[in-house]
Amino acid sequence: MQARLKQIGWFSGEVTSFYGTRTTTAISGFQRKRGFPVTGVADQRTYDRLLSMTRPPTQDELNNVTPQPPATSPGTAKWDADPRCLTGRVICISKTTRSLTWVIDGTAQYSMDVRFGSEAEPTREGVFSITWKKVDVISNLYGSAMPYSMFFSGGQAIHYSADFAANGYNGSSHGCVNVRNMTLLKQLYNTAPVGTKVVVHW
Repeated sequence: MQARLKQIGWFSGEVTSFYGTRTTTAISGFQRKRGFPVTGVADQRTYDRLLSMTRPPTQDELNNVTPQPPATSPGTAKWDADPRCLTGRVICISKTTRSLTWVIDGTAQYSMDVRFGSEAEPTREGVFSITWKKVDVISNLYGSAMPYSMFFSGGQAIHYSADFAANGYNGSSHGCVNVRNMTLLKQLYNTAPVGTKVVVHW
């Protein structure tokens, strides 16, 4: 539980085997943020929400070992090496660093800034694949343009956002992964075919 809280910035310091003051404080903050009763105790509702927002901890995380990331170019400074992104060709998307990285056999090629859905309309985490692509898309629900869309989970897609380009993180998507660098997104669109693995993680 401490390792999962650490993934999303609620727990600091080393992961331990006991439920002490730091764990209680972390759980209290997590509960307060979500409008839950603030008890500092990980009841089922709290634990279920934590599970839904995080991934299973790695052995390194459980043993307080800092992994050495692969060497990257200046364009990939935010590379966040989730274990599921290290094999094959993967679009690796980190909610922690708010970045999308194109990865080939564990080596980051380039990264771009991204933003996600709000807590009410969250971007789903997990392992997916690109199911279909289209250059010119207009959202049926919201009427907004979604250029260079790569759909990976139902109606959720990676796509360019003019609003993100103009306003940065002062806003959110309706669940899609917004990109503001059109040049890099076009490059990715032309590189990643339907079927390409997509990992969205914390």
